[in-house]
Amino acid sequence: MEGEEKGFQEQPDSVAEMGEDAVTSVGPSPLPPAMTEEERQELQEELAKVEDEIQTLSQVLAAKERQLADIKRKLGITPLNELKQNITKTWQEVTTSTAYRRTSETLSQASLKATAAFSNMGSAISKKLEDVRNAPTFKSFEEKVETLKTKITPTGPTGAPTNQDGSIPETTESLISEGPPTQDAPMQ
Repeated sequence: MEGEEKGFQEQPDSVAEMGEDAVTSVGPSPLPPAMTEEERQELQEELAKVEDEIQTLSQVLAAKERQLADIKRKLGITPLNELKQNITKTWQEVTTSTAYRRTSETLSQASLKATAAFSNMGSAISKKLEDVRNAPTFKSFEEKVETLKTKITPTGPTGAPTNQDGSIPETTESLISEGPPTQDAPMQ
């Protein structure tokens, strides 16, 4: 059993990669006991053939890509135009997706509810302000302000301010009778 464990431990745990590098990354391995030299030679030939095909396909692909670029250039298709088309196509795919439609519907419903809430709130504020304006306390305050306003700034027939009895206030009367101030007589 120890001999089996040693044999197992001596073999690497790595797995060969797929592709071109797989052949070069794995060193020459001993011939499997069931493979003859002739079979090995056939496999080597098949390997070379497949590598050649891969090289040929790479060259054909490069030529096709050059041809594609030339055709696009002749048609006036620039990388920017392609980007725009890709963005447009992607946007169309997004907008037709189920998730987008659900999100759009949810946001639309939320918008309607918010609009209704703001409308209700505006109506409630307007009603409350109207109630305050119609309240007896506000009416009394409004009347007092109006009375004070008329006492302070009433105008007579000449456009000059007057008292409640219609007479011109003393300060204004004295200014009118004295005339404009001169440099010799400073204003009192």
